[in-house]
Amino acid sequence: MTAPHDEPDHGLSEAATLSSKEIFEIIREEGDEELERPNRSLMWSGIAAGVMISLSVLGEAIFRTYLPDAKWAYLVENLGYSLGFLVVILGRMQLFTENTISTVLPVISDASLSKFNRMAVLWAIVLSANVVGAFLIATVFAYTAAIPSELLPAIEELSRHATGFGASEAFQRAIPAGVLVAAIVWMLPKSEGFALFVIVIFTWLIAAGDFTHIVAGSVEMAFLMVQGLLPFTDALFGFFLPVLLGNIVGGTVIFALLAFGQVRNELDEDLLD
Repeated sequence: MTAPHDEPDHGLSEAATLSSKEIFEIIREEGDEELERPNRSLMWSGIAAGVMISLSVLGEAIFRTYLPDAKWAYLVENLGYSLGFLVVILGRMQLFTENTISTVLPVISDASLSKFNRMAVLWAIVLSANVVGAFLIATVFAYTAAIPSELLPAIEELSRHATGFGASEAFQRAIPAGVLVAAIVWMLPKSEGFALFVIVIFTWLIAAGDFTHIVAGSVEMAFLMVQGLLPFTDALFGFFLPVLLGNIVGGTVIFALLAFGQVRNELDEDLLD
């Protein structure tokens, strides 16, 4: 038997040499697969993602509660934000902001009304399911003993901060978050062996940069809403819709279209061949 270290790691070498066109094709094919999944599978996967992304809020709250009051604590605290994203992304659950690039590439590379309609349906299902999952877990946080009581003040502080921006600022802060999540999706095919590092660093940047994310933020929004601490209209128009739009602009209008732009001529050449 040959020792493992004697065998070349073809996966890593292939990943290291992927071109932009090949990365585009990998994500486009994955997007096509997502568009073909049954609606029920999308729904349950989306609910699971909405529940598990709450680990980002919980992780931050744990660090905030127990770290000393020091300037550097903020940077360490935001490492907790990566926990939910690690579970959701590595667990291949349906997270709406990933779909702002993965399911968009098949549509813009082979535009058709049927594909666009299918993408719109998938977005609606996944976003709704993410929000349902967020409300379910927020209710557990608020009304059961599952979460230690000493963590609840930190969760409330984080939730009030995340939902406390004005609509315009919430929208603008959501754009970088959309770009960063799309960047994670773009880099993962070339990140074999250090995907965990990529996810941690880029989701930490979302938290440390004080950017807004529609799904993780929905857990915080729901935590306040289920306790009557955030009115519905303020939640919808001051947080949810502006952040949703900003994430879409960052993930689709900016990142996905730029990604398509850099490989469009190469894809056209392949069609001519």
